[in-house]
Amino acid sequence: MTAATLTSANATAPAREPRYAGVFPVVPTTFTESGELDLPSQLRAVDFMIDAGSTGLCILANFSEQFVLSDEEREVLTRSILGHVAGRVPVIVTTTHFSTDICIARSRRAQAQGAAMVMVMPPYHGATIRVSEGQVMSFYQRLSDAIDIPIMVQDAPVSGTPLSATFLARMAREIEHLKYFKIETAGAASKLRELIALGGDTIEGPWDGEEAITLLPDLHAGCTGAMTGGGFPDGIRMIMDAWRAGQQDIATAQYGRWLPLINYENRQGGILTAKALMKAGGVIDCEAPRHPFPAMHPAVREGLLATAKPLDPLVLRWAR
Repeated sequence: MTAATLTSANATAPAREPRYAGVFPVVPTTFTESGELDLPSQLRAVDFMIDAGSTGLCILANFSEQFVLSDEEREVLTRSILGHVAGRVPVIVTTTHFSTDICIARSRRAQAQGAAMVMVMPPYHGATIRVSEGQVMSFYQRLSDAIDIPIMVQDAPVSGTPLSATFLARMAREIEHLKYFKIETAGAASKLRELIALGGDTIEGPWDGEEAITLLPDLHAGCTGAMTGGGFPDGIRMIMDAWRAGQQDIATAQYGRWLPLINYENRQGGILTAKALMKAGGVIDCEAPRHPFPAMHPAVREGLLATAKPLDPLVLRWAR
């Protein structure tokens, strides 16, 4: 799978042709009302997301509520989802852990089960436990030495670990499999642009994140992939496909069309947005999070659906 070359005279682009590009939304984790894993709903969610045009998928990310899952449940979900996808699209598995050895073990298992890539945040715990830049470098180096698939660095505020473009570019140059970067920090477009300039063809995949709220400026900066929420991949594809075809005006118009819903997810519905849309459309049986994560307020859900319906996303009619 390759990405079309960006044709905008104003856009920068990585010199290396990426193995993976396009729209890779995060798969939500589905639970029953009493909090157990709901695998039938889980697999329907995966089928919907593929039918909605997802170029690939990401599982066990923060938007998958990975922080409420046991290690055993992570294994069940990885095995079940990768087996069900069966190569239809590439799947990125999030394997973040503070421990280098545990992250390596998770990543090796994911690779053995068919993951196309692993996504990993730098080591952190809670609000205050961090490691030095040298230890971060060593963490990713050891991970790269242990696997044979690409590593995506998730550069997100939740880790509380500053990762400068200079440092990220250095890791891309020196660590064999570390070639993809999901940038979710403030000023993402500027950081992407700097990262591409510093890293050149070692930056195989500069990606947008944060529910696509900065997607248009990130595309102008040269991003080649978008990791968004899982509720409306068809809408994000309209933006990405037009951009990759060199149709900036159409991409900009589509971004403006879908922006109210993107904004609703990013600023209001958050992690539960995809599940609320999927439940409303009959894709899944239950949209509840796992305690103690709070359920979506009914008024927020009402506003979310009112914003989504005029756009006619596939999620609201896929199961009908």
